[in-house]
Amino acid sequence: MLLGRISDGTNGDVADDHYHRYMEDIEIMHSLGLTAYRFSISWSRILPRGRFGGVNQAAIIFYNSIIDNLVVRGIEPFVTIFHHEYPQELEDRFGGWLSPLMQEEFVHLAEMCFKYFADRVKYWITINEPNLFSEMGYERATYPPARCSPPFGNCATGNSDSEPLIVVHNMLLGHAKAAKLYRDQFKSKVDGLMSIAVCAFMYTPLTDNMYDKEAAKRALAFNVAWTLDPLVYGDYPQEMKNYHGSELPSFSSEEKELLKDSIDFIGINHYGVLYAKDCVHSSCPCNDSSCTQGSDRPIRGFVYTTGERNGIPIGERTGMSRFFVVPSGMEDIVDYVKERYNNKTMFVTENGYSSPNDEDDIYEHDVKRIQYHRSYLEYLAQAIRKGADVRGYFIWSLMDNFEWSSGYAIKFGLYHIDRLTLNRIPKLSANWYRDFLGNSSIVVDADSSIAISYENTDLSRVQSQ
Repeated sequence: MLLGRISDGTNGDVADDHYHRYMEDIEIMHSLGLTAYRFSISWSRILPRGRFGGVNQAAIIFYNSIIDNLVVRGIEPFVTIFHHEYPQELEDRFGGWLSPLMQEEFVHLAEMCFKYFADRVKYWITINEPNLFSEMGYERATYPPARCSPPFGNCATGNSDSEPLIVVHNMLLGHAKAAKLYRDQFKSKVDGLMSIAVCAFMYTPLTDNMYDKEAAKRALAFNVAWTLDPLVYGDYPQEMKNYHGSELPSFSSEEKELLKDSIDFIGINHYGVLYAKDCVHSSCPCNDSSCTQGSDRPIRGFVYTTGERNGIPIGERTGMSRFFVVPSGMEDIVDYVKERYNNKTMFVTENGYSSPNDEDDIYEHDVKRIQYHRSYLEYLAQAIRKGADVRGYFIWSLMDNFEWSSGYAIKFGLYHIDRLTLNRIPKLSANWYRDFLGNSSIVVDADSSIAISYENTDLSRVQSQ
């Protein structure tokens, strides 16, 4: 992470030390009754120099051991190949995801993962949240490589209006090339499935006027459909073409064919609902803690988004300034994806509650986390009853962990981590989830059920061995 940018002054060098304690963690999963574990590969661990160096065999041994120990306990591994970190050398040599060369680097990483793990891994997510990664790294400079331009921020270099578009373009093509490689050479091993996970807020109009209603639709297109339309239909959403013009990169006819239907299911990371206000026909000053600068720019679709209206939050506040508790948003976002993509199979790949900074998150008493997951699952079940093809749900996260620029100050976990001993201490929510999973599934009707699991991302770092 960026030096000096972590709110509590910590770093992710050790994090929860999953690297050394994964057997304990897998036993915790098994004791809870989990049937799937979504974890992320560290690019820098497997290929410390990308294609400019060799494979770190210690990393292969580590991930093979995780996968083997999951499988023997009946826990399905869901593997995310890229989760926002990559070797510094790739940034230094050619600018990382701003360069088309990164597509081939990513395909090389994916090929190594397929080569060593595809005989036991059926579910693959190539890239986690390309829309969020591009925004935070190239528009707002919250994540590395911290590039931006006014009014989004004051950085040494960057262009917030165009660079996010380039980054996502390269990510989508990298995904499509990796998906083709998998289907051509590795799919036959276990008949696996490919996907991508998108950060998927739901948006509702700030007012009842037609401009705000259109703005809410536009916000969905500029955030969710930006990633998913090319992977299902082969091209960017028309809404984005209307506002970006030549700044939006274009796909060749060959690339469109490569992209089209390059996912077998859709991964939805959902954390809340925001109001949307039109900025084409009115001014949009940012004057509350849950809004962001630049709403009147094409990169934001000329949409102002906020969690407040007349000073009143859209839902109960959490530890994240733009995450509000609005359970009905789960049903709404699933309905949106269902309708726009012809009910393609979905997994809720992330959903979780972060405790407010002023809320006592003592592990015996995280009642609000239980209420959060129970209510979100209820609305997810309603979407399934209406026909949405949702196959699973992952809680973010098993343990309190290193939450990017928030460090350890923000807590999503079912387990508390003692920062001195790194002991895993179950919160009340962990006990609730274990009992909840004792029923094996949420029964929707006689012929349909939804599997429940959770996610924890491996952000711990060790030197290459």
